[in-house]
Amino acid sequence: MESAVKLIRDTEAAELLGCGRSTFWRWVSNGVVPQPVKLGGATRWRRNEITALIENAQPVSAVRKRRRVSV
Repeated sequence: MESAVKLIRDTEAAELLGCGRSTFWRWVSNGVVPQPVKLGGATRWRRNEITALIENAQPVSAVRKRRRVSV
């Protein structure tokens, strides 16, 4: 038997990721965070996708090194 997928709001997802709501939405726009599920007028994220994002996260130093561009 399959377990139900837990859907969470943007505020809860941002809290799990340790960021503010506006930062969370910027990450959604930039493709850092998976796209939401739309249910009528509600926007939700699958909790398992957010926790997977956390578990697979790279250290900040690795992300910063990748962003550097030599001129």
